[in-house]
Amino acid sequence: MLISGCTSSPSVAPVTTDSTASSTTTAATTPTTTTNTAGKITIGVSIPDMNDRFISYVEAGMEDYAKTQPDVTVTYADAKNDPSIQLQQIKEFIAQDVKAIAFLPMDATISKTIVDLANQANIPIIAVNRTFKELTTTTSYIGSDSLTAGTLQMNEVAKLLGGKGNIAIMDGDMGSDAQINRTQGNKDVIAKYPNMKIVFEETANYDRAKGMALMAKWLASGQKIDAVVANNDEMIIGAILAAQVEGQDQNIIFAGVDGTMDALNFMKANKLKVSVYQNAAAQGSQGLKTTIEAANGKQVEKEIIIPYELITEANTEKYIAKWK
Repeated sequence: MLISGCTSSPSVAPVTTDSTASSTTTAATTPTTTTNTAGKITIGVSIPDMNDRFISYVEAGMEDYAKTQPDVTVTYADAKNDPSIQLQQIKEFIAQDVKAIAFLPMDATISKTIVDLANQANIPIIAVNRTFKELTTTTSYIGSDSLTAGTLQMNEVAKLLGGKGNIAIMDGDMGSDAQINRTQGNKDVIAKYPNMKIVFEETANYDRAKGMALMAKWLASGQKIDAVVANNDEMIIGAILAAQVEGQDQNIIFAGVDGTMDALNFMKANKLKVSVYQNAAAQGSQGLKTTIEAANGKQVEKEIIIPYELITEANTEKYIAKWK
């Protein structure tokens, strides 16, 4: 899901909220404090990678909600895609005696340690967007069900293929919740169709440039591919770009997940057939709302699921409107 340097595709800037307070910086975590420094409640938020396209939308949802909370100060810290930095950020939040913490989990082992530390300090901790094995130890989880995303995605692909064809699957970061469950959803559907089979499955780490390189390799093999199904939109955009170079983009069905504006532009251009909308803004706003409620001592729901929604060419405009 990392932003690539590819400039041949359409792009959209994430919605952001201007900081209303000066930044505070440490060498390890580079946190930025925003919204209401005179607030009565301080919340710490650890973001895995502020340059990640989808995650930037989750953060924007948090920032928009924070604007409605005059008695809250929110500190956002960029872990720069390094779980050890995220752990250090949580330790610093605890040392600063924040009233609650929200984080997007990165590594299963370190996430468990993070939650254990917060629980030992009696600080509510909320996981947003991503899961890990010991998720039940958090105060709450706000996100979407990745198995549902993979199932919705592949059901539509099977429909478009008439229940037969060769499928190539692009995995995200191996071992991540989205990779495991979206791919499992794909495979559960494929298992229902005797005339559908997986001919390739490799990771492109949620990255557009890596998706492009992987697709180029697959095309060079000469193996017939009827559909490419990716764990996110960034990888599938890379796959489409590689197929365009070889003049094969009209012969293959492409399917992604997230429903980003970039993906919707490819759908309008008749290049992408399927995506699954993951409501990043809702995850972010609900995640911060729940964190603030927990900080105020309120009883919060253990799990809040934001539903996935299937996107096809027939309803593209509906989802484009969501980004405006």
